[in-house]
Amino acid sequence: MTKPRIGLIGTGPWAERTQAPALAAHPEAVLSGVWGRRPEAAAALAGAHGVTAYEEVDALIEASDAVAFALPPDVQAPLAARAAAAGRHLLLDKPVATTVAGARDVVAAVEGSGVASVVFCTLRFAADTAPWIAEQATAGGWLTGRAHWLGSLFGHGSASPYAASPWRREKGGLWDVGPHALSVLLPVLGDVTDLTALRGQADTVHLAFRHASGASSTATVGLSAPPEAAGASIDLYGERGRVAMPAWSDAVGSFGSAVDALLDSARTGDPHACDVRLGLRITEILAQAEERLGESRAEADGS
Repeated sequence: MTKPRIGLIGTGPWAERTQAPALAAHPEAVLSGVWGRRPEAAAALAGAHGVTAYEEVDALIEASDAVAFALPPDVQAPLAARAAAAGRHLLLDKPVATTVAGARDVVAAVEGSGVASVVFCTLRFAADTAPWIAEQATAGGWLTGRAHWLGSLFGHGSASPYAASPWRREKGGLWDVGPHALSVLLPVLGDVTDLTALRGQADTVHLAFRHASGASSTATVGLSAPPEAAGASIDLYGERGRVAMPAWSDAVGSFGSAVDALLDSARTGDPHACDVRLGLRITEILAQAEERLGESRAEADGS
């Protein structure tokens, strides 16, 4: 049988280091080509993997059965809706969008065309963490959880290629690494029913959630920590005591697992648990947190 064709939209460091290698090496799919906003970057990335660099995004969509995205979220969202309306399955990056309206447009396009979708929240697909998350969701009995994700993207001496990302500079850790924390807390503790948010130094944000299960959780996220203070962890506390999420690695392998999930969902018609609807819910929660932060700042300015 002909392997599904997956086109790649985006040419930045994430596309170059993770998505393109994973798609090119996937045994059950074919990388059908690359399109990017910078034609020279698209040509270089496509040439590295022996595929076509498309000058028009619609031409890539037409030549593909599914589309993977490596774009800023609010560039991703309208193009994803466009691809879904054309009947193409979607492998989205997180967050789906940084506005609720943008994320809802993608959901509407997916539901209208009946295509499959997967949002690449790394922890939901990494070999070490995905089974741990499923195990804790099944176990239940949780009192509270604590997520801690401090990156040093904007810390002193940072040489990260992602530090040049304008959208990360504007939206900070809340939108960049906040989705990772929520992608674990939601399936384990249940939907967020209430939240509070407090801004720390630089882009650091502290969040407190109440969940549908009755449990509570906290999350501290940011991208401006000193390198010596950077790190990520998620701990759960309940009837089995404290349970810590294992460490993870291998972004390329994790993305390959997300491709597996998309192909399976497209084949069976069964929605994946980490699909565009979860992406919308994460966007809604982060937008609410951003609103709370704005309210807190307004109160402080008025005092």
